[in-house]
Amino acid sequence: MSTTPPTSATPPPAPPTAAPRPATPPHPKESEGLSEGQQRALIGGAIVFGLLLLAGAIAAAYYLVNNPSTAETVRDVFIIFMAFETMVIGVALVVLVVQLAVLTNLLKHEIKPILEATQETANTVRGTTLFLSENLVEPVMKLNSYVAGLSRLVETLGSLGGLFRR
Repeated sequence: MSTTPPTSATPPPAPPTAAPRPATPPHPKESEGLSEGQQRALIGGAIVFGLLLLAGAIAAAYYLVNNPSTAETVRDVFIIFMAFETMVIGVALVVLVVQLAVLTNLLKHEIKPILEATQETANTVRGTTLFLSENLVEPVMKLNSYVAGLSRLVETLGSLGGLFRR
């Protein structure tokens, strides 16, 4: 003896559904990688890092003022570092000039012939189109107009012939 009511054979009608909404673009906040709280934390961290860097620079300057022999050593190391950096930048500029020369050569000897061949092909297509237009399309259009005029003449003569039969 079960206490559940018997089920009917037909399922209940489905509730009416609204028409699907068109897709809406996501809000700008959703498409960004960081939430507002994360952005605030990142900005706060950057400010704290900047302040610590400034405090470190002030402390280093104070230390170097009080210890001239250490300041001379730091100065010499800094000069060596700047000389090394200048050499690295010089090598990078030489590589850049060589790459620019290679690019110029590529444009002159490989890209220019391709562009010229493309231009020649476009001119050939233009000429072919003009030839077909003059020698195929225009005669077909004239023939169609003659056929349309002839059919209209036959139609008119047929309707006039019906007038004389009465």
